[in-house]
Amino acid sequence: MNVYLDNNATTRVAPEVVEAMLPLLADLYGNPSSMHSFGGQVGTQVQRARDQLAALIGADPVEVVFTSGGSESDNMAIRGTLMSMDGRKRHIITTRVEHPAVRGVFQHLGKTGYRVTEIPVDSDGALDVDMLENAISSDTALVSVMWANNETGVIFPIERIARICKERGVVFHTDAVQAVGKLPIDLSRTPIDLLSLSGHKLHAPKGIGALFVRKGAKMVPLIIGGHQEGGRRAGTENAASIVGLGVAAELAASQIQTENREVRRLRDRLQQGILKSCKDAVLNGKHRLPNTLNVSFKYIEGESILLMLDEVGISASSGSACASGALEPSHVLRAMGVPFTAAHGSIRFSLSRYTTQAEIDYVLEKLPPIVDRLREISPFIDDESGKPVELTL
Repeated sequence: MNVYLDNNATTRVAPEVVEAMLPLLADLYGNPSSMHSFGGQVGTQVQRARDQLAALIGADPVEVVFTSGGSESDNMAIRGTLMSMDGRKRHIITTRVEHPAVRGVFQHLGKTGYRVTEIPVDSDGALDVDMLENAISSDTALVSVMWANNETGVIFPIERIARICKERGVVFHTDAVQAVGKLPIDLSRTPIDLLSLSGHKLHAPKGIGALFVRKGAKMVPLIIGGHQEGGRRAGTENAASIVGLGVAAELAASQIQTENREVRRLRDRLQQGILKSCKDAVLNGKHRLPNTLNVSFKYIEGESILLMLDEVGISASSGSACASGALEPSHVLRAMGVPFTAAHGSIRFSLSRYTTQAEIDYVLEKLPPIVDRLREISPFIDDESGKPVELTL
């Protein structure tokens, strides 16, 4: 059996999405910006996709700008906004647990003269919103906070933060890549200025995303050239993928409540099974996306768990990454204060609408023996007593 539980990394393209895209990869190859009817019929489909995506997030279709994905949308929102201000304000605020697509931009801006404030999270992954509010000053240009964390699934109070920024006259951007299609979003009721999303996280293809730009928001385009996307993002539209994203958005809108109920049930079944059957397994994060489970297996390496899971056909991901030749724990788990011996053994399981109970039960059959085997050879566990070894630094 092959079990895919890495849906926060990417998702299977829905069959309905593939079916909708195929004509645009074959016979309907006209340029959507052309004046003739052959291109016009493609332009009509692009507009329909814009309408479908706008309906999912409660936006006006003219506020939807298609991009190549989440990273471009984040860069476009943050850098484009700051460029429009001509350096008049030099303070920007984010969190310590952002995706690299935002974190990397803020680190770069910090090297170019911007003052960066990173708001911490607590041991449950929750954001200190009061600290964020107190950090805003007359020099604050922009606040960027993710809607839901990609590693732990922890959901941030975006509506509250948006209202605070609105009251203080500060531009607010949210990276909603993990939230769109999983959580109900209505931008007509929430004063968010800019919102990033990515198609391949909601069963559309890779290489397509969008940026919501509220009417009146000032932003300098990063890609200059043609008139596409209302002059906000030049370049011939990726029509096939845009149409695919539109269909994926419509599917998400129609299934979000049912899917969340069933996906959450399977996630909770997996969570309860792991915590019951695996010794020293600890849950990371509270108030999470319904599809996400991040567990630390104390005293063993997450990479070893992943390799052994892969051998039995199970795909998941680790909260650790290899950097500079040394294994470094996830910056998210470090920000949450997860101990070293737990952070290195963190595994993220992320489900989708295609996950089945049989697959979850298969994981619960295969995972505990793997954990037991790795504990037997762990240098952090005493061979005779089976208890953790006291570490001295």
